[in-house]
Amino acid sequence: MIDSDMLKVLLYYDGSKHSFSAAVYTANLFNNIPNMHLTVLHIEENVEGFIEGDYNLMQTWSTNPYSNMEKHLEKHLEEETDSEKRIQYSEIITKTNKIFTERGHNVNHKVIYSNYNIPDIVEATLSYATNYGFQLIIMGTRGLTSLKGLIHGSLAHSVLNKSDIPVLLIKKLPQEFVDRYCSS
Repeated sequence: MIDSDMLKVLLYYDGSKHSFSAAVYTANLFNNIPNMHLTVLHIEENVEGFIEGDYNLMQTWSTNPYSNMEKHLEKHLEEETDSEKRIQYSEIITKTNKIFTERGHNVNHKVIYSNYNIPDIVEATLSYATNYGFQLIIMGTRGLTSLKGLIHGSLAHSVLNKSDIPVLLIKKLPQEFVDRYCSS
C-alpha cells in the first residue's frame, strides 16, 4: 500500500530518445521529490484488447541484467532493419534502466497491451492512470508545432488534451544535461 502523502507519477516510456529525455527528467525529479512513487508504463500491441502486466525493476535487475521491460522492447529491435538504429535503441533502454537502478530508486513497471494506434494508446494510458490514482503523467515529446501535430498526430499532445490528470511534456533535453546526469 502506498502512503497517502506519496506523489504517484506515471512515466510513459516507448524506448525513443524522447522518452529517454523524459526518463532523465523524471529521475532528476525523483532526487528532488523524496515522496514520489514512480511507475513506468509501456504499451505493447495487442489487437485482442486490454491486458496488464507488472513487475518491480529492483527485483528483476539484481538477478538478470536484462529487465522484463527490455525484453518487451527488444521485440521492436527485431523489427528494426537498420542495425545502427537497433544498437541505438538498445542503448537507450539500458541507459534508462540504469538511471533509476544505480540511484536506488524503487520504480515499478507496468506493461499494458492495447491496439497500437494513437487513440487506443491514449485511452489505455489515461484509463490506467485514472484507475490507479496517478497524480501526474510525464511523457517525452518531439516538440512538433501545432500544425505538424495536427497533420501527423501526436500521442503526447492527445494525452495532454484529453487528460484530467496534469501532464508534463518533456522535449529533448540538452545533451550536456543528460550526460552530466548520467555520469553523476
